[in-house]
Amino acid sequence: MPRHLLIRLSSPLIAFGGETIDNFGVIRDFPALSMVTGLIANALGWDRGDDALHNRLQERLRLGTCLESQLQYLREYQTAELFEADAGWTTFGQPEGRAKSPSYSADKSGRKSLTLQRYRDYHTDLRALLALRLEPADESPTLDDVAQALDRPQRPLFIGRKPCLPVGRLMAGWIDADSVLQALQLAPLASGASGMRAQWPDGEGQLSGDRVVDVCDERNWTSGVHGGWRPVREGLIKNAGNMS
Repeated sequence: MPRHLLIRLSSPLIAFGGETIDNFGVIRDFPALSMVTGLIANALGWDRGDDALHNRLQERLRLGTCLESQLQYLREYQTAELFEADAGWTTFGQPEGRAKSPSYSADKSGRKSLTLQRYRDYHTDLRALLALRLEPADESPTLDDVAQALDRPQRPLFIGRKPCLPVGRLMAGWIDADSVLQALQLAPLASGASGMRAQWPDGEGQLSGDRVVDVCDERNWTSGVHGGWRPVREGLIKNAGNMS
């Protein structure tokens, strides 16, 4: 029977990011496969340039999520004043300049600037339990490597966006189960609740009344963009492992 690692994500702010449209940073109800891949890779100390390692880890990952609390949303409105000659920080280590634009207007000193506006969505006070395994199980990194890295990460960890710091230990235990769905059903929920929303890969178990949806949550770590679709199932779990 395959062994599954349990991870508990809990924070005042969590961002299960979705497809960014213009200046709107939207969120999903469940964590993307790419987000969990990045979380594990960060714990292992991998660099963004380790694209082959990221791609392989994402390919091996079998992931399911159960929401232990109801979804609540918060939208943050961000502004930044940028001057014509300003250069911004980038994740690839080179400052990024901004081209001249008619959107810039001069202030009293004659310097031209514009106000950059962004909207960022977050989940508030969310708890989510993840069950995952890697296939093949004996390939490096193993689940044991991942568990050790989550307890002693090479870098600070965050859940979706850098302000979203976990409030407790991420490693939440182990479950032996035939499928990801069964692992979620057997795992103890922190809230002791039942009938919680869950998502798991198609082919990893079925529930009465569940539905199949296609999600675009796999990242090409070489090009840096998301693409393709994979089928997942969503339904309500009557958890057999609730804590009293």
